[in-house]
Amino acid sequence: MVNEQKENNSGKKDIEATKENAADKSKNDKKDQEEELSEEDQQLKNELEMLVERLQENKRELHRPTLEQLRTLIRTSTSSMTSVPKPLKFLSPHYPTLKDLHASWADSADKRLFADILSVLSMTYAEEGQRETLRYRFIGSTEEDIGSWGHEYVRHLSAEIMHEYETRAENEQATDDLLKMALEIVPFFLKHNAEADAVDLLLELEAIEELPRFVDKDTYERVCLYMLGCVNLLVPPDDMSFMKTAHTIYKQQGKLGQALNLAIRMRDMNLIKDDFESTVDPLQKKQLAFQLARQQIHFETDDEELNGCINNTHLSKHFIALARELDVLEPKTPSDIYKAHLENHRSAFGANFDSARNNLASSFVNGFVNAGFGKDKLVVPDNETANNWIYKTKDHGMISATASIGLVQLWDVENGLANIDKYLYSSDNNIKAGALLAIGILTSGVREETDAALALLGENLEGKDVTTKQAAIFGLGLAYAGSAREEISEMLLPIVSDTTLSMELSALAALALGMVFVGTCDGDVSSTIIQTMLERDPEYLKDTWGRFMALGLALLYLGCQDATDATIETLKVIEQPIGKQAEVLVEALAYAGTGNVLKVQKMLHLCNDHIDKAKEDDLHQAFATIGIALIAMGEDIGSDMSLRSFNHLMHYGEPVIRRSVPLALGLLCASNPLVNVLDTLSKYSHDNDNEVAISAIFAMGLVGAGTNNARLAQMLRQLASFYHKDPSSLFMVRIAQGLLHMAKGTMSVNPFHTDRQIMSPVAVAGLMVTLITMTDTKAFVFGKYHYLLYSLVTAMYPRFLITFDENLESLPVTVRVGQAVDVVGQAGRPKTITGFQTHSTPVLLAHSERAELATEEYVSMAPVLEGIVLLKHVPQE
Repeated sequence: MVNEQKENNSGKKDIEATKENAADKSKNDKKDQEEELSEEDQQLKNELEMLVERLQENKRELHRPTLEQLRTLIRTSTSSMTSVPKPLKFLSPHYPTLKDLHASWADSADKRLFADILSVLSMTYAEEGQRETLRYRFIGSTEEDIGSWGHEYVRHLSAEIMHEYETRAENEQATDDLLKMALEIVPFFLKHNAEADAVDLLLELEAIEELPRFVDKDTYERVCLYMLGCVNLLVPPDDMSFMKTAHTIYKQQGKLGQALNLAIRMRDMNLIKDDFESTVDPLQKKQLAFQLARQQIHFETDDEELNGCINNTHLSKHFIALARELDVLEPKTPSDIYKAHLENHRSAFGANFDSARNNLASSFVNGFVNAGFGKDKLVVPDNETANNWIYKTKDHGMISATASIGLVQLWDVENGLANIDKYLYSSDNNIKAGALLAIGILTSGVREETDAALALLGENLEGKDVTTKQAAIFGLGLAYAGSAREEISEMLLPIVSDTTLSMELSALAALALGMVFVGTCDGDVSSTIIQTMLERDPEYLKDTWGRFMALGLALLYLGCQDATDATIETLKVIEQPIGKQAEVLVEALAYAGTGNVLKVQKMLHLCNDHIDKAKEDDLHQAFATIGIALIAMGEDIGSDMSLRSFNHLMHYGEPVIRRSVPLALGLLCASNPLVNVLDTLSKYSHDNDNEVAISAIFAMGLVGAGTNNARLAQMLRQLASFYHKDPSSLFMVRIAQGLLHMAKGTMSVNPFHTDRQIMSPVAVAGLMVTLITMTDTKAFVFGKYHYLLYSLVTAMYPRFLITFDENLESLPVTVRVGQAVDVVGQAGRPKTITGFQTHSTPVLLAHSERAELATEEYVSMAPVLEGIVLLKHVPQE
């Protein structure tokens, strides 16, 4: 569209320049003019003038040959980019005469041919805004092929059709004739590599659903690429109609992988099922199953093997195979990560500083670093000796220490349950709670036929002990995130609505339900949470746990856009601060990843108010700040713009806003360590306000999560020496170091996958829980509830590309991995990656990288080389 406007503008300039030239030339003496023209130009000019004169005579029989000669001269003329074709130039003084002449003729075939010629002349000489090219085209002979007048004419005509349509739509006039003509132009555009023009024309005429019948196997790729490039820039409902049309085109061309990805983006379960079931090729079907598994969309099939693919059953096996290939199976200890000998202070003083807290930090680091490997040196022993690491932490610290077993054994349900089992019978409630949480973490993102997590965690909801109850509720939220299982709402809804229970139990139950039913707009759950907010005593709602009740409600509406209007109106009735907090969160999550500019402005407005903390609560401003990042992520231009907004907020915002800016930056660049963001966070990590510094340190961990970024590792080591006397900040530095080396650099927590096209609701939920936890570090992370940091587990996924044959056996092939390049609308067949290296699979992909096959022996069944890809052997000719 932008190109078109530029072209229209340059076209207008050309026309104006031509008009000025025409005026100047008529002023000059004819003598001078004749001297300037070359011999053949003069001859052409004389011939054209003779033809014009012949048309003015009354000899009817001469009109037809004259017009045909004119037509030939105009069509065969060549022009450069900067000049108007010669015949059009020489006919300029005669344009008004020819118009009057046309008007005086009686209707006939000659008059129609004359109109065609005038339509072309109007391109250069008509008054601006008159749309004469279009007017004469309608009068002209319809059997003439539009394309025969050349590309420039067709583009000019299509621009006039758009303007005319706009005018008629405003005045509510009929537009059928315009659409008919547009549908003649579209095939011409598609044939001549102007896919963008074809799409733009149909978009302006609100007829994009007409496109699929004109697209063929040669043009579909470029058309769909351009359409999907436009989706982020269109307003609803155009964005959805673009995706639906692209989906139809892919389906027509038999590209089911691409079609399924679009159905997932539109979150249309019927389409997803339809796409999944519309293939009979078993290999293709397995590939589609892996695509569904990546997004954690689950439905039952009759085929055991397919169920295994959809349920992520073998994810642990694939991940360990990757680790073996990359030679990173050897467990790492926290001290390997801290590299304390590189820190610049004398450690004699700080070595045993608050030892229990130090050990708690090490439990987290150990869990994150060895996540998914099934072995470590602290909590999952190789021999049968009773492990005493858990007893090196105190009280509530034991919960997180025990829970880290689940993280080490991530996705490996069988072995994991065997290792956790003995802790379930512990007499210490903290250890038991940790074991319940470990079960939740262990089964996150993996479906088991036995549903062990549901049984084990469900029976602990009835108990008397609050700690184990909380762990069981949170464990259910992690284990079944995104599954929308009815059984869980039956278990947890009574806990949400029971006003006699403590606020933390109700809020945790609401949060767990939000994670399980993320993005489903489930009516029962949302009405129960809102009802509880209305009925609870105001004193309870002011509790710091209230934010999780608000978040639980908001998660239900992730990505639902307009579907939230009624809920937001209801929340306005709640007078307590929680009403405002929930309203901000619901709106931010509803538009997550859309880049909706109006919603970002609304969030910025909320950050604009200077609130007196003594009189009213200002927590909703913290949520609005995170909301800006939430809405802008996933769209490059919006992300860059929001980085600037955060800079301003950091300079002029209230303390509550300044504390959440680093968290917002962490969300915006999760597992994507951009140098400028790291430098900004490094600056904030030395801020005078200690809470800003702590947020910044955590955000550094989030931005580098799973990347092993050496520069960031160095920064964190410097921070460890800088804060070696401040236990809280040092604890955060350790956690950040653990995140940086998550799974020894093989996992990512970025919620966007499949070439950064699809947003995983479960991952967004996990990240949001972590960030909302970080808005009150004193009560949660440095208090008793540090285990809430484990919510990141739902966002963790290996950042591998791993290739299999039809029997799901590993099949190493060579691939090129390089920085992804945006090739939307570029001419020819541009390279999609730059600065590539050739590797043999399995390989790791960074956030902004893309892979392509470097061999012709195999063809990929997946639309994007990422995650688990099945290959099909191409028979040799």
